Amino acid sequence: MRLRVLAAMSGGVDSAVAAARAAEAGHDVTGVHLALSANPQSHRTGARGCCTIEDSRDARRAADVIGIPFYIWDMAERFQRDVVEDFVSEYAAGRTPNPCLRCNEKIKFEAVLDRALALGFDAVATGHHARLVDGVLSRSPDEGKDQSYVLGVLTREQLGHAMFPLGDSTKAQVRQEAARRGLMVADKPDSHDICFIADGDTRGFLERRLGTAPGPIVDASGEVVGSHEGAYGFTVGQRKGLHIDRPAPDGRPRYVLSIEPVSNTVTVGPRSALEVTTVEAVRPVWNGPVAAPYEPLACMVQLRAHGEVYGCRVQVSGEQVHVALDSPATGVAAGQAAVFYLEDTVIGSATIARAA
Repeated sequence: MRLRVLAAMSGGVDSAVAAARAAEAGHDVTGVHLALSANPQSHRTGARGCCTIEDSRDARRAADVIGIPFYIWDMAERFQRDVVEDFVSEYAAGRTPNPCLRCNEKIKFEAVLDRALALGFDAVATGHHARLVDGVLSRSPDEGKDQSYVLGVLTREQLGHAMFPLGDSTKAQVRQEAARRGLMVADKPDSHDICFIADGDTRGFLERRLGTAPGPIVDASGEVVGSHEGAYGFTVGQRKGLHIDRPAPDGRPRYVLSIEPVSNTVTVGPRSALEVTTVEAVRPVWNGPVAAPYEPLACMVQLRAHGEVYGCRVQVSGEQVHVALDSPATGVAAGQAAVFYLEDTVIGSATIARAA
């Protein structure tokens, strides 16, 4: 069936090949580049950042090679409000957000999809590495590039209007195909950093937004072992950059165990103290082939992007999701997503509120 497809083109190789495949499949494809920065830089620096003027030009050139219409949509104000300001406020509250996940949820598959449907398009195609069959989301065969985790927050309706043309391909295959198609982005580096923090200095970015807020670093016994300029500069599980005055009695590294924004206290301790066996989560989205589990359901859960996968039993109680892990997990941070799988198939997600 021939569909009207809006292809989101970031200027990278994945989205360019995705648009080309959608067009080759016979769909009526239009390319769109999302301008997400009010003051975009001219050039990227290696793999840092995205959404530069260079990226928009790369997207336009790819659309020309493919032979599809191309437009630029200004989403800077929406991106600033729903992604950047959310990122800052989450850190200020002692949580660790995932801005890529929020961008997929609020920008690409809310703002963009809503506008696309209003304009008469049937679907939005992106270059995400994930499989989608009959509206059911599954992992990519390229384990290292799989992006099903950051798509796990999408609703069934949103997935019903999504296309992931790269679903069955590895990244190496995508680059080879881009070269065959004459796309100049075939060898363009991937962006590995938060796109709106081009220099990669998250702590510096937050300090400019939130200012300095000195406070104590304490160990698990309550003894002050250091100080900081802002609790927002830390994440649960962090080991480096703690600036602790003295080593632990046993000489082993200390890790961030918790962040308390009200008292502005960062608590540190041994790696063993990071282990948790239960996770409580909120704002669940059940988008897979099974209904919300009001009785314990054995499945797998991923607790951060590119993190380990754990066996668990998940159960819904009202708006709360209780996750009992089969084995201890470490570095579980409030604000991250818990994405649930049956084998490689996503069944839903929720936002981590606490772990113990």
